[in-house]
Amino acid sequence: MKLLILAVGNKMPAWITEGFNEYTKRMPREATISLIEIKPEPRNSGKTATQIMEAEAQRIRAALPNGVLCIALDEHGATPTTRQLAQQMLDWMQQGHDVAFVIGGADGLHESVKQLARQTMALSALTLPHGMVRVLLAEQLYRAHSLLHNHPYHRE
Repeated sequence: MKLLILAVGNKMPAWITEGFNEYTKRMPREATISLIEIKPEPRNSGKTATQIMEAEAQRIRAALPNGVLCIALDEHGATPTTRQLAQQMLDWMQQGHDVAFVIGGADGLHESVKQLARQTMALSALTLPHGMVRVLLAEQLYRAHSLLHNHPYHRE
């Protein structure tokens, strides 16, 4: 199973990249995490937030591989527990799905991307920096996988 993270934004601080890479290297071969960075639309172009999100949505759709199960990260989405995420991961593995998690830009995700997604998910009710979402998501995916395999990383 491939776990893809499509994230609008590039040129992240080193600590974001290091944190993200720490969790991706811990994942086993049967559940790899890959990052696809989507170029953000310039904020100084005079475009409205809706126009910016539309332009980013086009880039997201172009980068989204065919046949993946798409999950949009959105602050209004469902907030699964780690155990629930682990169960979803097990279901995806059993069904042979590759999964793409989509993180929007500074203005969020365009409605067309949310409609394309199988589900929307929130990591928190808080508004989080987009770079940090990458790290948190990678950590939670690692935690969910370790829970499924009785690894001592996850404790309750």
